[in-house]
Amino acid sequence: MSSSRAAQLITHLEPQSLRYRVVNVASVPHRSPFRYPGGKTWLVPHVRRWLSSLSRRPREFVEPFAGGAIVGLSVVFEDLADHVTLIELDSGVAAVWQTILGDNADRLVARIESFDVTHDSVRAVLDAPPRSTLDEAFATIVRNRVQRGGILAPGASLMKSGENGRGLMSRWYPQTLSRRILAIARLRERISFVHGDGMQFIEENADREDAVWFLDPPYTVAGRRLYLHSGLDHGRLFRLAAHAMGDFLMTYDAAEPIRFLAQKHQFQTRTVPMKNTHHAVMRELLIGRNLAWV
Repeated sequence: MSSSRAAQLITHLEPQSLRYRVVNVASVPHRSPFRYPGGKTWLVPHVRRWLSSLSRRPREFVEPFAGGAIVGLSVVFEDLADHVTLIELDSGVAAVWQTILGDNADRLVARIESFDVTHDSVRAVLDAPPRSTLDEAFATIVRNRVQRGGILAPGASLMKSGENGRGLMSRWYPQTLSRRILAIARLRERISFVHGDGMQFIEENADREDAVWFLDPPYTVAGRRLYLHSGLDHGRLFRLAAHAMGDFLMTYDAAEPIRFLAQKHQFQTRTVPMKNTHHAVMRELLIGRNLAWV
């Protein structure tokens, strides 16, 4: 085979490569202060490819179910869109973003760096009613870091032995958290945050041609509630996506009811590999109008 023919073949096959390769999340910069079940660090290379395939650079990248917002943060850090808008309904998660993107990022960092993690100090933070947005933000960060799997929903238990027997300290990295928070705060002019209903935001902004949408709705895995607001009208979300003027990328568990909804709206689907928190390879479903770039 000639070298030019080989180059053409590689170019032809390259868009398919991410469909079959498990992304090494260690190779993706971690921007978010959250650790999340179902986190989307693995998806970042796919999002880069999606955005670069569009005919024009997005003016607005919208993440209506932000959570830890690793995708939206990657977009703003890597300058893949002019502006990023994050929407989140959960009040605790919202308090974190309001604090980081407001005037109290430094105060949040100071609390994190000075916090002595013990069972008693953790319980005191988690049990105390927050008196301010800053209080709620700090408590949410603590909860996310010391509860099993980073689960924020009510009823989640504290870690016991944790990683290497470090117990509650297993996921408490104050310097790393501080660096991430301050880095986000430095880019706050390019990030907007809305504490509200992501579905309503899509509905109210569906006619925007300059916006693209990353739709990663909360869901329940194996009957266990991972998120406070995990109930969602999936049919309505698909209808909203169908009516949105801007392009979108949606990600879901590869479940038959979701495939049915995608087929009903004539969306394309691709399954891609990812690793869960136990390092088992699973298949995730990407949904969009045109997935030729996958």
